[in-house]
Amino acid sequence: MSAYIHPTAVVDEGAQLGENTKVWHFCHVEGSAKIGAGCSIGQNAYVGKNTVIGDECKLQNNVSIYEGVTLGNGVFCGPSCVFTNDLTPRARYPKGHENFVPTVVEDGASIGANATIVCGHRIGRCAMIGAGAVLTKDAPAHALMLGTPAAVRGYVCTCGELLRGAMVCPKCGRQFEQDGDGLREVE
Repeated sequence: MSAYIHPTAVVDEGAQLGENTKVWHFCHVEGSAKIGAGCSIGQNAYVGKNTVIGDECKLQNNVSIYEGVTLGNGVFCGPSCVFTNDLTPRARYPKGHENFVPTVVEDGASIGANATIVCGHRIGRCAMIGAGAVLTKDAPAHALMLGTPAAVRGYVCTCGELLRGAMVCPKCGRQFEQDGDGLREVE
């Protein structure tokens, strides 16, 4: 099955949509956007030019992915989460897209509803940004980031379960070890 585009959605010429991707009601996908296979782009979402969205990503309703944002594979963006791409915006003095500050969200990360992701930061593999958090620094792999500003409050498994002090997931049994500021799954 090729991509599904709801009749109310606008997908500009030149946009690339992967197999089995669904673009729902009232969305806008700009012409140079690249969206992988098996994605779901929820109602009223916006995907800007020169953005890259990996395979099997889920953007809930009202999510905007602005130029300069890259999502890895399997990224979840909760309802109305916000990305920025300019650290010092001014309506009267636009800097142009060449001055946007990139944001990278690595494979398997989740961003909660109404979270704000300030540009220029990396969200590590399988990190989880809590609902309503304001991310103002990098999120280590598997970190649970909560609050305003967001801080590491624990670690989560690849499956999303909270690792309560142990390095073994109580739900699926995956094992982890420290890797810099974050965790790495032990093979």
